[in-house]
Amino acid sequence: MKKVVVGILAVLGLFTILGVLGLGVLGLISVLGKPGVPGSVILEVDFEGATIEAMPDDPVAEVMLKGALPIRDVVEALDRAAEDRRVKALVARIGAGGMGMAHTQEVRDAVMRFRASGKPAVAWAETFGEFSAGNGGYYLATAFDEIYLQPSGDIGLTGLWYETPFARGTLEKLGLVPAMDQRYEYKNAMNMYTERRFTEAHREAMERLMNSHFEQLLEGISAGRGMEVEAVRALVDRGPFLGEEALNEGLVDGLAYRDEVYAKLREQTGSWAETLYLSPYLARAGRPHARGETVALIHGYGSVMRGRSGYSPLDGSVTMGSDTVAAAFRSAVEDSRVKAILFRVDSPGGSYVASDTIWRETVRAREAGKPVIVSMGNVAGSGGYFVAMAADRIVAQPGTITGSIGVLGGKLLTSGFWDKLGLSWDEVHTSAHSSQWTGTHDYTESGYERFQAALDRIYEDFTTKVAEGRAPLELDDVKKIAKGRIWTGTDAKELGLVDELGGYDVALRLVREVIGAEADAPLRIRVFPPKRSPLEQWLSEGPQGSGSATATLVGQLLRTIQPAVRLLNEMGVTGEPAPLSMPEVGGGS
Repeated sequence: MKKVVVGILAVLGLFTILGVLGLGVLGLISVLGKPGVPGSVILEVDFEGATIEAMPDDPVAEVMLKGALPIRDVVEALDRAAEDRRVKALVARIGAGGMGMAHTQEVRDAVMRFRASGKPAVAWAETFGEFSAGNGGYYLATAFDEIYLQPSGDIGLTGLWYETPFARGTLEKLGLVPAMDQRYEYKNAMNMYTERRFTEAHREAMERLMNSHFEQLLEGISAGRGMEVEAVRALVDRGPFLGEEALNEGLVDGLAYRDEVYAKLREQTGSWAETLYLSPYLARAGRPHARGETVALIHGYGSVMRGRSGYSPLDGSVTMGSDTVAAAFRSAVEDSRVKAILFRVDSPGGSYVASDTIWRETVRAREAGKPVIVSMGNVAGSGGYFVAMAADRIVAQPGTITGSIGVLGGKLLTSGFWDKLGLSWDEVHTSAHSSQWTGTHDYTESGYERFQAALDRIYEDFTTKVAEGRAPLELDDVKKIAKGRIWTGTDAKELGLVDELGGYDVALRLVREVIGAEADAPLRIRVFPPKRSPLEQWLSEGPQGSGSATATLVGQLLRTIQPAVRLLNEMGVTGEPAPLSMPEVGGGS
């Protein structure tokens, strides 16, 4: 019997050794067979698709979001290319513009840094919006040296249009009654359920947000095209522009097809230059921040939820899980090599408790001597601002939607809806407040008092912690600019809610400052938690991983239902708004 056991163990040991050796050989082949960057390159990037904060560590997400550009990859590839002698020029395909305002500005900044290296950067578009708004895409294009438009294309430069749906009439038809409240009048997500149109405060906040974004757009186009701001404003009032009109107005440098644009670039850079897309270029050339003092990069994007971060294939949403982000902070604090933490936030908010969990870890990191710098993406509102407010420094883009320091909550009373369906309910209960969370009964008088006390407690905690984190702001000053109101990054900086305007580059400059490094000192960025390897994903998820035909088919099917699920989410059918959530800002930007 002993011989049999020993034999089995020996075989298992042999297989283990062979497996390790096999993986090592595969890794060596992968390294040796990895193609390099050609000696002369025209870097290509396609901005017609989506940008995302980061790829979720999920095999299904990798299928669903295939082709989406992580914003950090775009920035680091352009920064790497600016210093790479092999890269001779940049050419970008741009369309209507699917990025948020802050992501657009992050890319514009990176393009401007690339141009500062003396290399040409050319934007080309089939059309900036085909019977649709193309404001964002054209705004991005104006960061380039030259803009070319296909002769059949247009520029949908028509100004901004922000609109909000209101479901009160729909809810009334369905017999649903919102039993909700907010702190305070600018916490506008609740209005979707309770109003038919903008309240005065809601309209004020939306108009200021829109006008601030519009001013940024006008200034960017003005600088990029060498026009006066008022001249650009007048042009927008006359848009959209057909191809020849766009050329005559100086909005583009030429009308040309793709092959003509590329031929001209090759004349400038040398006919031997090869084209290489951004993602494979970054993989071959390597990221720019690979040595120096270690900085932990922690991503906090999506709605803030308790538990682990995740990706929902049903509606394409990403969640910032408090367990995942808090554990990442603890790991970074415990790692003696980490000198500072760069916390990248892009979130409309969510759970108060989950937000508070993450906030606590930012405080603990600072107490442990690990400075925290926050860089904000498209949105850092409500719970998204809560998790950031204790940082040593906060950086936002001018267009980042931030603030919304407030709270809302409640439930939908559903009895009228069930009556319409002929469905009746009965119940038994034990206590005075047993009906507190059910939709079939309204709050009792004392239960409503407890509900109001909870909103007051959250609002006081939120504003108090803002004052603590954003000193020298006093609590009274915070309460004047809070009330659930959203601000652009530009306005937030003037109010003291953020420290500086910019993106990753500004945040890294602040990292160097807080750790006492030289202004040009190299930094090594490590992502916490580290992304799982394909093998780890395979072992975790099973053989039906991101590369399988099954996952691909499932991804295609899920894409078809995501729009419907998103609409149900916006209407509140799939759940109530979280206490620290803020409304989506939509429109023809």
